[in-house]
Parts: sequence; structure tokens; C-alpha cells
Amino acid sequence: MDLISFLPDFGNLAFTILAFIVALTVIVAVHEYGHYIVGRWSGIKADVFSIGMGPVLFARTDKHGTQWQVAAFPIGGYVKFSGDANAASGGADEAVMAEMSDEDRRHTMHGAPLWARAATVAAGPIFNFILSILIFAGLVMSSGVARDPLAVKAVKDVPGMEQGLRAGDEVLSIAGFETPPLTEFYTVIEKLPETALIDYRVKRDGQDLTITATHPYPALVGSVSPQSAAMAAGLQEGDFIQSVNGTPVPTFNSLREIVVNGDGEELSLGILRDGSPLDVTLAPRRQDIPTGDGGFETRWLIGITSGLVFEPATRPAGVWESLKSGADRVVYIIQSSLSGLWHMITGAISSCNLSGPIGIAQVSGQAASQGAITFVSFIAMLSTAIGMLNLFPIPILDGGHLVFHAWEAVTGRPPSDKALNILLAIGLALVVTLMVFGLTNDLFCP
Repeated sequence: MDLISFLPDFGNLAFTILAFIVALTVIVAVHEYGHYIVGRWSGIKADVFSIGMGPVLFARTDKHGTQWQVAAFPIGGYVKFSGDANAASGGADEAVMAEMSDEDRRHTMHGAPLWARAATVAAGPIFNFILSILIFAGLVMSSGVARDPLAVKAVKDVPGMEQGLRAGDEVLSIAGFETPPLTEFYTVIEKLPETALIDYRVKRDGQDLTITATHPYPALVGSVSPQSAAMAAGLQEGDFIQSVNGTPVPTFNSLREIVVNGDGEELSLGILRDGSPLDVTLAPRRQDIPTGDGGFETRWLIGITSGLVFEPATRPAGVWESLKSGADRVVYIIQSSLSGLWHMITGAISSCNLSGPIGIAQVSGQAASQGAITFVSFIAMLSTAIGMLNLFPIPILDGGHLVFHAWEAVTGRPPSDKALNILLAIGLALVVTLMVFGLTNDLFCP
């Protein structure tokens, strides 16, 4: 596989790069601001706050003496604290530190109390998690939470299918099964007959009615996953899949069964898009999917999610409820990521699940192409992942520096300069190796 296959034309290339730069800049800015502001609160002075690396394009100095700058290469950022030898904060500038008074040394990263240094280091990843929680919470507050009992806000148009539901209907039961809250809806869906039309019992204008309408989960594309067969084939949200290899698919579950049991064979999809027929050919891809018990299972997937045939009526979500939902989402991403890494290390799942910079850039562009909400959600997920990775106990990362601080707390002294330099070199080698491994996956994994 060559690099050009990822970026088929210049327009896609420019859009992908721009989306990646925007996502990375937001995440890095929040991460570094965490270091900066907690350092300032802890009495540690920052000389430079930089977004980007290399030649400085714009700079200004604030009243605290910190130079805020934008550099030419938007591939990261840093905070250089007073007394640091370099932007990586790997060691002190001994010549500068030697000329400082005790009061000035207190305002450096290397002369501050242990608690201040540890808090400043930990703040970067913590601010990444806070950003993710706030984004997820904001999305919940903006969209609301499905009402209980479940009611219809709007009905989607499924071409050629009967639309017996109406806005305002309160859904009491489906095919004889009492309707649970939307969060538990899957428990009923698995029990429903695989038919295009199904009976609903609804309360409409005070009357208890039984109507016939489209299955709640028809083969309607609700979303398309980045880096999927569906994305590569050009499937779009709202596409109605009528058949697979000429066989009608009355529900999304019937479509899923064909895909999962097809052993990766190429599929011909008969689609209606905006009322016009369209044939799409694609081959499912094997993917490792997290399971509820913390494990993984490998399945053939085309990379779409189903779309509920009606839009549920919602109620406003409270601040605490939204924040809790956001925090739960962050915890789930961390748990799934750690589980995935462990399963890759043990060989239980493919190491191709680890993406490098090209893969992440590609997902950035594809997420941005699906709209602002999808892109912002991607930024939140990537921010969580970056915060988690920075806490790994690898020298050069924030987690490695926290290990050094823990050593100092236990022994009463920091690691020697010689040991610190060796450990930082090892950490740099590990990080570079991981990046090269991810890049290799981007280029050669299917």
C-alpha cells in the first residue's frame, strides 16, 4: 500500500492536513495551557508559551513576563519554564540557575517544591481529560436526553416504506414488547421479527392505537465510520440499503448478519439515495471490537451504524447529568484503549489497530467531512487518548516525569543528572520507535 492511496487528490490532502492541524492545535494548546496555568498558580514562572515549533511567526509578552508565540510548524507546542535548559524541560540551565537568588529559584521548575512541580506536570494530561469531558457534556446538553417514556419528535423518510408513526406519538410497545428507555432499547430490538413493517402501540392525541410502520432499525445508514470500507466506497448518512447481492434486507440486523457471516467476500449493495437507485460494491474488513466484559472480538464489518427510523423526543439535560455522561465517556475510552493495547501486546488482537500520524490525520479529515459534531467528538476522543498516553511512565513523557518526582518523594532526592539523561534518551527512543511502528501500520496494514 502506498501513501497516495490515503490521499487520492490534492483537495482531500489539503482538507485532511487542515483538519489534523486544527485538531492537534486545540489539543496541544489545552495540554500546554494546563502546564502553564497550574505552574503559575504554583509559583513557577513561564518564559515561553509556544503553539507550534520552529521559527516564530508572532509573539507578544504579557504582564507576567511570558512570551506567547505562534511558530511556523504546527506539529506541537511547549511551555518553557524559568530555569529550563530547553523546551522539553528535561533539565536545568545550570549557568542561569547559579546566578539566581533563592527567591528567583523558587519560581523555576527546578527550584520549586516537589508538590508544585508534580502538579504542574500532571496538569497537562488532566486538562486534556477536562477538555474531553466538557466537549462530551456540551454535546449532551445541546442534543438533550431522550424522554422516558419514549416519544417521537420526527419521522425519517425511508423510501418506499410505510410511515405510520407521527410526530408526538408516545411509543408504548413494539411487536408486543413494552418499550424501555432508549438507553435499554437494544434489549427489545434483538427480540423483534426481521420484517420491514412491524406493529407499534402508541398513544396519540390521548388515544391508544395500534399502527403498522417501518421497523425501528431499517437498513438505513445512520453514520459512516472513518477508515472503513463504507467510507472508502462513498456511503453516506441517510442511504437506504435495500439489498445485498440481490437479497432484500428488511432490517439493519439482517444486513449485519450477511456482512458478519460473509467471511469478507465482496458485497454488492443496492441503495436508494435521495430517491435514486445506486449500486455500491465493497469488501468488509476484519476489525477487533471491544466487548462489554473488557475483551475483544473480531468481526467482519463495513463500518456503518444504524439509524433509528424516528428521532426521539428529548428533554433538557442538566449540567451535572451532562458532566457525568461526559466523564463516563472519557473513562470508557481510557478503559477500551488500555484493554486494546494489552490485547495487542499479548497478541490477542492485531497490532494494526495502532494508528500512526497518517492514520490519525486521515481520520481527522474524514471526521471533519461528516460535520462539526462528528469532528468535535473526534477531538474529544483524541484529547482523551493523548492525555492517557502522556501519563504512561515513559521518560520524556509527563508520566515519566511524575515517576521521577515519585522517586524524589520516596528517596528525598531527585535522580542524578547522569541517570536522568540516560532515562530521557531511552524514553525518546521508545517514543520514536512507537511512532515509526504506527507509521508502518499506516502504510502497510490493510
